[in-house]
Amino acid sequence: MPPLGEETPLIRNRSCSLSSMESGTLQVYLYHPANTPRSDPDMGSGLTFTHGEYLAEELCVAAAKACGILPVCHPLFALATEDLKCWFPPNHLFTVDNSSCQVVVYRIRFFFPNWFGPGKSYRFGLLNDRASAVLDCPTINYLFAQSRSDFISGRMEGALSLQMQEECLSLAVLDMLRMVKERKTRSPPSSSSAPSYKSCVPETLRHQIQQQSFLTRKRIRRKFHKSLRKLSGCQTDDCALKLKYLIDLEKLERTWVEESFPVRAPSAGERGQEGQRIIHSRQPFCDFPEIADISIKQASRDSSPVENRIVTVTKTDNRILEVEFLTLQEALSFVSLIDGYYRLTADAHHYFCKAVAPPRLLENVENQCHGPIRSEFAAKKLAVSDEGAYLLRRSPQDFDSYLLTVCIKTCFGRDYKGCLIQRDKTGSYSLSGVARRFCSLQELLHTYQNCALHADGVALRLGTCCPPRPKGKAPLSPVLPPHPTPSSPHATVPQGMEWGWGINLGQGSFTKIYRGIKRDQEDEECHETEVLLKVMDGSHGNWSESFLEAASIMSQISHKHLVLLYGVSIKESSIMVQEYVRFGALDIYLKKNQAGGKVTASWKLEVAKQLAYALNFLEDKKIVHGNISAKKVLLAREGDAASGSPPFIKLSDPGVSLAMLTKEMLIDRIPWVAPECISDPKNLKLESDKWSFGATMWEIFSGGTMPTSALEPLSKLQFYQNSLQLPAPKWMELATLITQCMDYQPGWRPSFRAIIRDLNSLITSDYELLSDLSPSELPAKDGFWGYVTSPACQDPAIFEERHLKYMCVLGKGNFGSVELCRYDPLDDSTGELVAVKRLQQSSAEQLLDFEREIAILRSLHSDFIVKYRGVCYSLGRRSLRLVMEYLPKGCLREYLQKNQERLDHKRLLLYAWQICKGMEYLGSQRYVHRDLASRNILVENETHVKIGDFGLAKLLPQDKEYYVVREPGQSPVFWYAPESLSDNVFSRESDVWSFGVVLYELFTYSNRSQSPSEEFLRMMGLDKPMPIICHLLELLKDERRLPAPPGCPAEVHGLMLSCWAFSQGKRPKFSELGPKLEALRDGRSKVRG
Repeated sequence: MPPLGEETPLIRNRSCSLSSMESGTLQVYLYHPANTPRSDPDMGSGLTFTHGEYLAEELCVAAAKACGILPVCHPLFALATEDLKCWFPPNHLFTVDNSSCQVVVYRIRFFFPNWFGPGKSYRFGLLNDRASAVLDCPTINYLFAQSRSDFISGRMEGALSLQMQEECLSLAVLDMLRMVKERKTRSPPSSSSAPSYKSCVPETLRHQIQQQSFLTRKRIRRKFHKSLRKLSGCQTDDCALKLKYLIDLEKLERTWVEESFPVRAPSAGERGQEGQRIIHSRQPFCDFPEIADISIKQASRDSSPVENRIVTVTKTDNRILEVEFLTLQEALSFVSLIDGYYRLTADAHHYFCKAVAPPRLLENVENQCHGPIRSEFAAKKLAVSDEGAYLLRRSPQDFDSYLLTVCIKTCFGRDYKGCLIQRDKTGSYSLSGVARRFCSLQELLHTYQNCALHADGVALRLGTCCPPRPKGKAPLSPVLPPHPTPSSPHATVPQGMEWGWGINLGQGSFTKIYRGIKRDQEDEECHETEVLLKVMDGSHGNWSESFLEAASIMSQISHKHLVLLYGVSIKESSIMVQEYVRFGALDIYLKKNQAGGKVTASWKLEVAKQLAYALNFLEDKKIVHGNISAKKVLLAREGDAASGSPPFIKLSDPGVSLAMLTKEMLIDRIPWVAPECISDPKNLKLESDKWSFGATMWEIFSGGTMPTSALEPLSKLQFYQNSLQLPAPKWMELATLITQCMDYQPGWRPSFRAIIRDLNSLITSDYELLSDLSPSELPAKDGFWGYVTSPACQDPAIFEERHLKYMCVLGKGNFGSVELCRYDPLDDSTGELVAVKRLQQSSAEQLLDFEREIAILRSLHSDFIVKYRGVCYSLGRRSLRLVMEYLPKGCLREYLQKNQERLDHKRLLLYAWQICKGMEYLGSQRYVHRDLASRNILVENETHVKIGDFGLAKLLPQDKEYYVVREPGQSPVFWYAPESLSDNVFSRESDVWSFGVVLYELFTYSNRSQSPSEEFLRMMGLDKPMPIICHLLELLKDERRLPAPPGCPAEVHGLMLSCWAFSQGKRPKFSELGPKLEALRDGRSKVRG
């Protein structure tokens, strides 16, 4: 290749090619090789490559070595075509064969404004963020040579104004002064050594000067030499002159480093039209750190693919720029430009798509290797790590070396030792001074993790790797001016806004949720909008502050995939007013529509990607959500595959912060809550959301189900303690992404930009051929599923609190209340009605009694005992509710009072027989009820009643037929047998006594004036000062009993009296009472007319 000196034809307007036209070669043109002789400082050169395949980045590394460019500045460079119209991405593969002959140019592609001037731009450092200038001397030399070549080759087209001519001539003076100074250092000055000023100005200006008169040209030449003599005494070195040249050149033409691309709107082409080229307009779209995603897809015309490519750039706020390029090469050139600038300004370890990903960066990601950072950077990153923590980084000085920095502890404190890792030409790796070689870095590190290393006489043992963090500062990152910090947010309901209450939609962990209407008064018009009202439960007052803090966070941010917060009210209770999202929680929607064909793999991927966009937006603002799951993802639009309309989701507010929750509450949220937050809830970081996203993505692809929900708290905790994983989906790429997100090492989890990029690769793959994850299809021997399906972990009767929609109170007692709720897991008002019993107070003793009641009811299976449906735990199991079947006619006592005219003796005897059969079954299970009364009998319909309320029931000991209550508390004494009143002894026989009282209630139709309590109190009178129990016991000892109800058959009254025998042994058994009642009902009872 001929040298490109000061008199050589210029690169843009030359009559011959840079290439020697030798076939079978690839030549890389260099503006300033490091070995250029000092006698020819402006001479160009090149590298020649023969037959084979070469990656663009591989060629750049070879060029960097030839030019003395260090690895720190290597990312600024790229390869351009010979005409400088297009650039090659780092992973472009050049194939050199006998028929090929190609020339590429090694150039600085990435620039920043004002980065040459002293005191204006700095490279990121540890001391006040200003450690060193952006560029080092070899890079400045190369940039000067490149910029001078571009300037002189005539990038400025057309006639130049007088002012521009003056500025160009000033640059020529600086250039000539530099050349004179460099030559004076090597040889004595002579008149012949002065260069021609024409060789230092653009070709356009040379032509303009040439057209001037002889006197004008002579005057310009004389002025040049005069200026040169005047400045020759300046003591400035050549590097400073080059910087001054670059600064003035940037002022002269600010567009000299711009790249422009011919594009057109893709919509026109999609309709089969040729489309119009977009006129270049200077309308900014975004800054590089605001880019969330870039994708490339092939364009089509009339459903047929064409050469054109459509590039979509998505911002963090989901605004998009979509343009169509004429060729794939132009599209890759554009995307590699954006990709490179993003790494230099925002995240040195991220790439937007594999189509332009630098191979060395992919190696770094695979090996968790940092870029070419200096030792002080490495020490800073390891400053909070434990002993043995290590950091792998590329050498700042050598492209083929790595440095291993290890944290050690000495008697003087923390210290850091380093080891040099070298890669030879065969691709093998070895520690410096060690003969053993390894095929990969991972193999080398794994080997030395199991044995000790020695550095400077100190034994090192490798522990945990410190991987690169998303958006970590890179050694070449320019220091940008700080953004203003927003003031503390405060969310309130705007004046003039009112709302009305609607139906209850269920409840959250700390709130009750209602649908409502927001009314805004504007002039004389009233606008109504559907809203969601989250009302803080009064029993959770301790969490109100955190609840309002979540509202404040939501009020200061806006994103189309985040739920809109209208405001909060704190008057009577804390209420959050949000937009109402039509289709509700995603997990419910998935369960409803999994089998309908609506929810395809592509549908789920789109939902996952939208969720990742929302979380990427929060990550950029350094906001941790902390409560991500499918139930927190709301579906605003179902989408329609036929019309091409995608689904649309919104992420709801985080609610009460994890830092406020108890450990029991956190365990309840496994596997959505990150493992590191279980031991330390205040350790909530951005990485925690990535774990939650992985679990949510698994949940989405399993149809909204999560098998760990059925686990007991201890089993859930063991799931984390044993570092278990959710079962891998059949789709391997999806399984890999989920595993990366749910890595037990927080620092190894990918950023949400990387997650979006990987989701893009899934969306463009052949995903429709793959089936969704189905737990039933997994092998039973799988470790995880074997763990979940163990008998101790199975309890299908676990009701989720959020699906219980409150309707009304059915009844209240001294210790608890019973509510009517609809359990609606599909959120479509088709769920069953259930009766839910909850404690009024929740002391440890009362909770223990309640758990015994639940255990008793769960063990009973009779047509005449109310059916157990399950239990409902609040978050963290801090409260418990019993879920039973709902019997719509209510309790027997009220039913008798309301329906006396319709109930004959035969119907009453039917009820008595059913109660008797229920009590017979209860006794056969060795239980005593202790509270048998009409108020505790529930009516299913006119012909069926069931025994309920087992709050006082007891299990008889195996060696006894009675149970002694030590602390009787409040008791229904007028239904109690004498031995229960005197000695707190309860047995099956005492339940028979109570059954006799129920018979009395049946045939008095529970008339309040004839109730057992009223009758016994009348018998006692009011003149005796003794306690009621003593009076009652005296009456019973005197054989005083409740009177025969009016109209009661004598046979029935006789059964009552037999049940009230003072001696337990004389009372009939329930097995004897049943046939007698059945006989009375079938034959001898009189029907009331």
